[in-house]
Amino acid sequence: MITVVGEALVDLIEHAARDVVARPGGSPANVAVALARLGQPTTLLTQFGDDAHGRTLREHLSGSGVRLDPASVFDLPRTSVARTRVGLDGQAGYDFDITWRSFPDGVLTGAGTPSVCLHTGSLAAVLQPGADDVLALVRNRRATTMISYDPNCRPSLMGDQVTARRRVEELVAASDIVKVSLEDLAWLCPGRRHERVGHDWLEAGPSLVVVTQGDGGAWAATRRCAVRVDALPVAVVDTVGAGDAFTAGLLAALAERDLLGAARRTALRAVRPDIVAAVLREAARVAAWTCGRRGADPPTRADLAADRSAVAASPAVG
Repeated sequence: MITVVGEALVDLIEHAARDVVARPGGSPANVAVALARLGQPTTLLTQFGDDAHGRTLREHLSGSGVRLDPASVFDLPRTSVARTRVGLDGQAGYDFDITWRSFPDGVLTGAGTPSVCLHTGSLAAVLQPGADDVLALVRNRRATTMISYDPNCRPSLMGDQVTARRRVEELVAASDIVKVSLEDLAWLCPGRRHERVGHDWLEAGPSLVVVTQGDGGAWAATRRCAVRVDALPVAVVDTVGAGDAFTAGLLAALAERDLLGAARRTALRAVRPDIVAAVLREAARVAAWTCGRRGADPPTRADLAADRSAVAASPAVG
């Protein structure tokens, strides 16, 4: 079981010269959906309201196979929304109307759902008052589960850059796996090369740091190796949810290689470069698939299997 902690919201997606379309979203919720579709048993600890948007989220999550943690908050005054504007190049920009409350007493100290990995990040990890609960939960669970973290920065909501960087670094130090985008690092650590930041973060605690670079591919490092892979070619419809799909693909690929879980930390630290490269390629494939569809709509295992079969059946071109 993989536990995901963080916001679920409704994306109001506005494509250039098109009407606004409402779609389920929220970075952690997107990760949970993608993991479940990839065949990983997944639980989401989240918050939303008992309104039309909340019912949409509940149906979407359930329909994708995500189990809602009963400790989730389901009585927000209204479900959070993000207005997403997609440019002609498919790149997305965001404006948020989001609430992230503290969790009820007992959520942070209870045993919770047994899991091999707890993933969190994005707004839930920085928006108060709930952000302090998220950090406490990560620290509480680290003894018994592997921790995954994606800063997924939204500067308009993160306040002072120095304070935001301090919180990000606290979560990095408490994590085993960190996935961050080049765009995130440009805001968090302006002027610093991603390789330098990645190696500094490894010294703080994680076993694996991954930096996604859009159409430039992805770079990853452990304390023993550094690996880079190319992006996969894709006709981009939009990039909504692509980073979340990559994160889910990364965790699913590690799970399939028995590299998740507190007992597997030593194995993850010692993972071979060819395994890291293979994991990155699988994650990139999930992200590319998502870029080819509108909104955060990641593939299922069956989608990816059919895609592989079609490629294998294609005649050679000479």
